[in-house]
Amino acid sequence: MKRILVVLVGFLVLAASAAAGTFFWVERESQRAAAPPGATTVEFTVPKGATGRALGPQLASQGLIRDARMWRWHLFRRGQFAPKAGRHAVSPSMTMGELATALEGAPIPEDKPFVVIEGWRLRDTDEALAAAGLITPGAYIAAASRPERFTAPFPLPKGTLEGYLYPETYRVVPGALDVQALIQRQLDTFAERFYLPHKDRLTGAGRSLHEVVVMASMLEREEPVPNQRPLVAGILWKRVDKGYPLGVDATSRYELAEWNDRVAFLKRLRDTEDPYNTRHRKGLPPGPIGAPTVESLQAALAPRPSEFWYYLHDAERRLHPSRNAEEHEALRRKYNVY
Repeated sequence: MKRILVVLVGFLVLAASAAAGTFFWVERESQRAAAPPGATTVEFTVPKGATGRALGPQLASQGLIRDARMWRWHLFRRGQFAPKAGRHAVSPSMTMGELATALEGAPIPEDKPFVVIEGWRLRDTDEALAAAGLITPGAYIAAASRPERFTAPFPLPKGTLEGYLYPETYRVVPGALDVQALIQRQLDTFAERFYLPHKDRLTGAGRSLHEVVVMASMLEREEPVPNQRPLVAGILWKRVDKGYPLGVDATSRYELAEWNDRVAFLKRLRDTEDPYNTRHRKGLPPGPIGAPTVESLQAALAPRPSEFWYYLHDAERRLHPSRNAEEHEALRRKYNVY
């Protein structure tokens, strides 16, 4: 009988030891992160109404945990767990405890797209942001008028950042828009899309970056077809270099409260003292007249040589270049462009 008791006790000890070993192994495994420290932060979405247990397979499929069973064990040991629906910034370097805490925290605010249209002036972007309820009127212009507050791999202009704030769709958070951060993103996009890929070419172009940006801003407004902009750029640079007025009417619209205000525009065209009146004044206007795209910037940097000195667009916005004033006047009469 004693022998039987000893054997039973032995089995119980072994079973207890095995259970304890299993417990400590499971406990240790549930504390291990799925990746070493320093792994990239990613977004994980908690669906509305999702339970903690239901998140296990999702977490495992995205490589955030090693095993969904270990996740269930962690939740059992943790007790109460109330994840919040929405997007959360998490990392495979987090332990399950850290993951659970992150998923119970406030989710990332929902953002929405805001489109900066090609050719827009600072005032146009400011008005659109204010109309969308994202800023108080004037906040964007005020921030963009302090170039010294921003960083870029190229020389920033004096006065304002007109022309350097790349037109693109940006994700913004309603009620929490950081205007300075948005402008920095636009500068970064300008550098990424144009400046850095063309840095070497800019160095040997014989034109400053600012001159290229000014020309590109005019091309954005002057020529609707991107593949024709190099030809127009060639004509305009030739007129600049030879001391002829550019005759780009878009420049006379730059300071108008409303771009399409025809009465105010015609008044500007008659104002020979207006520094933006390129019908009367030679050389480039004082600064960019809007936000150019990379196509316009590339055209300004690499103009196409031609025999043409003039151009106009007909009622359907088709380009018609001409070699001299006589041809140009004939085209004006033909297409009734004045």
